[in-house]
Amino acid sequence: MGSINTDEICAGVAGSFALEGELTELISYGSGHINDTLCATCRLPGGGTKRYILQRMNDDIFRNPAELMENVINVTAFLRKKILAAGGDPERETLNVVKTRDGRNFLTDENGDFWRAYVFIEDATSFDQVEKPEDFYNSAVAFGNFQRLLSDYPAETLHETIKNFHNTVSRFEDFKKAVAQDVAGRAKEVQEEIRFVLDREADCHVICDALEKKEIPLRVTHNDTKLNNILIDNRTGKGLCVIDLDTVMPGSALYDYGDSIRFGANTGAEDEKNLELVSCDLELFELYTKGYTEGCAGSLTEREIRLMPMGAKLMTLECGMRFLTDHLQNDVYFKIHRENHNLDRARTQFKLVADMEEKWERMNEIVEKYA
Repeated sequence: MGSINTDEICAGVAGSFALEGELTELISYGSGHINDTLCATCRLPGGGTKRYILQRMNDDIFRNPAELMENVINVTAFLRKKILAAGGDPERETLNVVKTRDGRNFLTDENGDFWRAYVFIEDATSFDQVEKPEDFYNSAVAFGNFQRLLSDYPAETLHETIKNFHNTVSRFEDFKKAVAQDVAGRAKEVQEEIRFVLDREADCHVICDALEKKEIPLRVTHNDTKLNNILIDNRTGKGLCVIDLDTVMPGSALYDYGDSIRFGANTGAEDEKNLELVSCDLELFELYTKGYTEGCAGSLTEREIRLMPMGAKLMTLECGMRFLTDHLQNDVYFKIHRENHNLDRARTQFKLVADMEEKWERMNEIVEKYA
């Protein structure tokens, strides 16, 4: 992916999509780290304007844009029907893909880059940070509702846009390989952290084994349940639409729930050096659990609900394991901004796991209320 020449895009890419009206402005938009995003404004023939989102997809991460867009098209079409049947507004409550003028789901430009377009959802905002507890609760309800709407979608028909993304058994094997190879000669300095992961090998099997034995259902999962992937309605303050569907794949609802707890209920930053500041805030844990189960509205099984604490612990352990793996491999995946940055990130996750283990009984009591 090279840099964007907006004049070239104006003439080429934007004109190739079936945008309504005459293009009058094209500007960089948003704070995403993966795709390049632009906002296009078009003047309508009858007066007024209409906005669109244009995105250049990151093919370094998403190697098969055709499969990715097939997932997006099928899931949004399914959501649209559900929203219409419930008397909702599918123009605002789900993403709407704009096809190219020759009817394709995405465009390949002259540089070989892949582009897609969505209708811009007006009067809604996404937030990068949780500013107040209600934000976290509203995001929980929205992601739970997303899960409920897709509860009868045939998840097995979805493509895996990133193979083994939350397969903790596979992640554990990758970790052990990184320890054995020790390409950067760092293993001797992080023996305590390595032991922390190795001691929890059994945990890595819990959700994978439950899926394999069909003790919990295979579901459509979002896999990036950050607050900024929810559009909040400017008027009501409620979660309106789940966005960024690039990592929608088959998996467990516990992945989405657990990852939300991992970053949202952590009292410290993801790379906090002072581990005394890192803990699992049980009030936020309960708030999200309440919101997520309310949004799911009975679509989760009792077994899934009882495994929620494990989902939170496992997604945190997995993330720490990935940071430590990258540290051992000389920081080839996650961007670092200081020496030992990935090690700091790993230690933060492991401190959070240890804190959850100390609060395990209380976490299970909280979840029991919603089982």
